[in-house]
Amino acid sequence: MQRMLEIKNIMVFFENALALNDLSLEVRKGEIVGILGSNSAGKTTLMNTISGLIVDMKKKEDRRGGERISVLGELKFEEEDILNMKPSQRVKRGIVLSRERHPIFRDSDVVENLKIAGYLRKRHEVKERIEFIFKLFPHLKGMKKRKAGLMSGGEQQMLAIGIALVAKPRLLLMDEPLLGLSPMLQADLTRAIKNIWQEGITVLVTEQFARTLLPVIDRGYVIENGILVFEGSRQELFDNPEVKSAYLGI
Repeated sequence: MQRMLEIKNIMVFFENALALNDLSLEVRKGEIVGILGSNSAGKTTLMNTISGLIVDMKKKEDRRGGERISVLGELKFEEEDILNMKPSQRVKRGIVLSRERHPIFRDSDVVENLKIAGYLRKRHEVKERIEFIFKLFPHLKGMKKRKAGLMSGGEQQMLAIGIALVAKPRLLLMDEPLLGLSPMLQADLTRAIKNIWQEGITVLVTEQFARTLLPVIDRGYVIENGILVFEGSRQELFDNPEVKSAYLGI
């Protein structure tokens, strides 16, 4: 299977604090890969590094003389070095992030949010993506004209994923999409992840509690304090007693 994303010995410093420590992993085309870790394990820093948000954060901090951010190591997407590439350039190559508490346009309705997200795409492409999103999340279809700010947390999460999908990702990064959702909504979103994958989109998803997610991933990595502590197939993760105890609640 073709390697899509390759991370080698990545280290991320915020001043003198080490957020990612010599981390290496890979994502192959056509996989759903999970990153498991507790709160403050480094999952969001990892996603920000892959998506390029860390580059913007570093520039802003440099301009205002704030916290020094350093990123070292290798980050390749389809053999191309993207470590210092702008987030917008990564989006154009197909790397799209759906963040935890993803910003939405609260005063705009669902359709307007999705259209705004498609500003880089042709009109017919945006229309096709919106139709796909409403098929993926039928609940959103009935809320086309609802202001995003009046939606529940779960509905906003569906919209946030929809916003990411409008950009036509080839590699979709999902940072804790199940956080804070009811078990029913978690099950719905997990099914949606499987359906997204069936559309030919490779998925890298982080989670703290993985019982719902585990059945749909192909492989997974466990990180603690920015360090890789375990990796394996879905079955190997499930069979590991420490993983079961810490991340599956078993």
